[in-house]
Amino acid sequence: MATFISVPLKKSSEVDVVKPLSKFVTATYPAGDEQADYLRAVEELGRLRKSAVGRPLDKHDGALEVLLRQVYHDQLCAIEPKFPFSENQLCLTFTWKDAFDKGSLFGGSVKLALASLGYEKTCVLFNVGALASQIASEQNLDSDEGLKAAAKFYQLASGAFSHIKDTVLSALNREPTMDISPDTVGTLSQIMLAQAQEVFFIKATSDKMKDAVIAKLANQAADFYGDALKQCQYKENLPKCFYFQEVLPVLAAKHCIMQASAEYHQAAVAKQHKKFGEEISRLQHAAELVKTVASRYDEYVSVKDLSDKISRALTAAKKDNDFIYHDRVPEVKDLDPIGKASLVKPAAIQVPMSQKFTDLFEKMVPMVVQQSLSAYNQRKADTVNRLISTMREATNLCNGVLASLNLPAALEDLSGDSVPQSILEKSRAVIQQGGLQSIEQLIKELPELLQRNREILDESLKMLDNEESTDSELRAKFSQRWSRTPSGDLYKPLRAEGTNYRNVLDKAVQADQVVRERYDAHCEMIALLCKPEAELSTAIPSANPAKTLQGSEVVNVLRGQLAQLEQVKKEREQLESDIKSVQFDMTGKFLTALAQDGAIDEEALSVTELDTVYGGYTQKVQQSLRTQEDLLSNTSHQEFAQLKESNAEASSREEVLKKLASAHDSYVEISSNLREGTKFYNDLTEILLKFQNKCSDIVFARKTERDELLKELQQSIAREPSAPSFTVPSYQASAGGTAPGGPTPAPRTALVSSPAASRTPFPGPDLTPSSPCVSQQPQQQPAKPPPPARPPPPTFSQQVAASAPPTASAPPAGTAPAQVGQTPAAAPAMAPSQAQGPPYPTYQGYPGYFQMPMAYNPYSYGQYTMPYAPYQPPGQPAYPGTAPPPQQPPYTYGPPPQPQQPYYPQQ
Repeated sequence: MATFISVPLKKSSEVDVVKPLSKFVTATYPAGDEQADYLRAVEELGRLRKSAVGRPLDKHDGALEVLLRQVYHDQLCAIEPKFPFSENQLCLTFTWKDAFDKGSLFGGSVKLALASLGYEKTCVLFNVGALASQIASEQNLDSDEGLKAAAKFYQLASGAFSHIKDTVLSALNREPTMDISPDTVGTLSQIMLAQAQEVFFIKATSDKMKDAVIAKLANQAADFYGDALKQCQYKENLPKCFYFQEVLPVLAAKHCIMQASAEYHQAAVAKQHKKFGEEISRLQHAAELVKTVASRYDEYVSVKDLSDKISRALTAAKKDNDFIYHDRVPEVKDLDPIGKASLVKPAAIQVPMSQKFTDLFEKMVPMVVQQSLSAYNQRKADTVNRLISTMREATNLCNGVLASLNLPAALEDLSGDSVPQSILEKSRAVIQQGGLQSIEQLIKELPELLQRNREILDESLKMLDNEESTDSELRAKFSQRWSRTPSGDLYKPLRAEGTNYRNVLDKAVQADQVVRERYDAHCEMIALLCKPEAELSTAIPSANPAKTLQGSEVVNVLRGQLAQLEQVKKEREQLESDIKSVQFDMTGKFLTALAQDGAIDEEALSVTELDTVYGGYTQKVQQSLRTQEDLLSNTSHQEFAQLKESNAEASSREEVLKKLASAHDSYVEISSNLREGTKFYNDLTEILLKFQNKCSDIVFARKTERDELLKELQQSIAREPSAPSFTVPSYQASAGGTAPGGPTPAPRTALVSSPAASRTPFPGPDLTPSSPCVSQQPQQQPAKPPPPARPPPPTFSQQVAASAPPTASAPPAGTAPAQVGQTPAAAPAMAPSQAQGPPYPTYQGYPGYFQMPMAYNPYSYGQYTMPYAPYQPPGQPAYPGTAPPPQQPPYTYGPPPQPQQPYYPQQ
């Protein structure tokens, strides 16, 4: 009776998980120990998949540990929140075959390919349940250890299938294959639960527990088997599955066996309570159930032992009741129902499933935390850039005001004939930084960097365009059969990202143009600053001495203010360095918020933290701006300008000095802008290369998915009929007969040579061209009465003639028949035949004659000698009552003799 059901494993195609995951790690995390650790973990994950999925598994505990101990399923659950698994980001396409599909002659088995980690988890969990059922079915149920292991693994299998039933639709977001559909896995879970209950029944029976307990366990198992049987019979698609067609009789047999066992043990309980009539009724019912199993399902389950045990108990009970108790035997429907006791339940699937689980990516934070960190870093960068930009704008404003006033050069140029010290310092600074050559080299490099970035972006978008065009063509060709996600919908985020990059490039081009125009405006003065001191002094106009201003109070106040402004600018440089160096890790706070609330309010946490960290720096920046504003609002520089203007000869010299000071400031700013632009383009190149790799990966994944789907469609098309079904014409309906409703031609017979026969044709259809029998278009004919019953064959004389040619007929009346041995040419001409049906075919050597089968034809033709048994007329003794008749000499062709009676009655 120990026949248990197991579930076959799903098979998967090989998938390279190492390459895309390694790309993501390399692109996301900077080079270092952390990145190296993650890359090693990715390689270990690839080995885990090959061990858990790629190679065949044995039916023992260690094989299950490949899935549990090495935690491939648990690793999938662990990495799911840490990697952006989706069709348009980290695209990994997993292909699994239907476990119950046997394939067909024209194509492979049914399989499904999805870029979904949830699909991979579902299929791996299905294999956990399937392997658990196989391990349980291999246990030795004669030992306690085997019984415990079987019950444990059956409940694990039931829990795995039940978990799939609850999660498969949300994990896949599309129609799954037959084996992992909710109806299928729900039925499998019920089957495994029933078998686990049966194991407890076997355990209770072997331990000789109370009959009442055993009866309840058996009745509960019968109830579980009954539920599973109903699901196999009445679910929409399950009866069509070959696997469930094989399982169905086993479930029906188990249902009857468990019910019979429950009745048997409940009968023992009735006997203990001296209810002998109930005992007999239950035993009779149990015997009927076992008899049903033996008659219908004997090839699946053996019930001989149970049947013998019930028969002996029933015989003994009847004997005792007939001779001693005389208790009334009630009907089965009048008996009290047997109780139920369930000792099993589906094992809850909790992650991690194995106690030996170790997260390979333990240090990697979940994607939601990564996204929050990315948003926080963007907010931090915006805050830092805003503070630094505010200080730089203030510094540029200060430099512009001082340059317009020719300060501090005007204070240093009181002699009127030498180059001011500040101009000399600025000249040396420009020469030290490379002069015009460095700026021209940077300006020359920018278009090349811009073109490179444009080419990368255009190539990336071109890949998307080509794949989307191919997808659209195939979708138009196959329409509803092309069931995958449209490329246009899938590429929307990538196209939005590409549009953003293109806008960034357009803005960069505009900024480059502004820098170029500024360089052209100050190019002449910058070139003057690059010259030696002597040439620079010659280029600056001289003026009369203004030594009277050297001891002026206005000059002293103005110099003090300039010193304060220089101090403010130095403080800003230090403050900018301090702001850039601020570091704070928000990972811990985000993880804590995720663990406590299950979600992260990134904006609130980030704003609060940024206010705390950069609040002091913001106040310092505002104080620096106020100090500068106060210094620039002082009127000392105006008084000094008035004093300088009283000397008209110094105005041209001062104008040149202003331009030189402004050229230096412009040179510094242009150099900074060009270097930032070069860095921007180089950084953007790396970003665009990552974008290109992302596009390449998703296009490759879509191409692989497209090839798989095309292969499946080709196989499905090959399995379809090549043409629609059609109706066979009525005249071709049967190969050896006539069409229904058409005329029934008379059978082919030998020509009759009697005058009556020659005058009266056989009844049959008209064979003229207008007759329905020869019409080219099939049409319905009116039903005709059936021909008369065929009379017995005629009695011939000892010499029997062969059939005449189709063109011959019986000789006219009064003509003597041909003699034996006369040649065919000597036979008189006969009238045309009136026989029905098509003419007989002709054969070489026997023109005009049809050779009949040997088993039917008693004649011999021409020179061929064939022995035959002569006809025995009625009334004569048959063989072996008489001696065998003498051999008749071979028949020589001649005209057919007159038969004694025609085949059909004469009209």
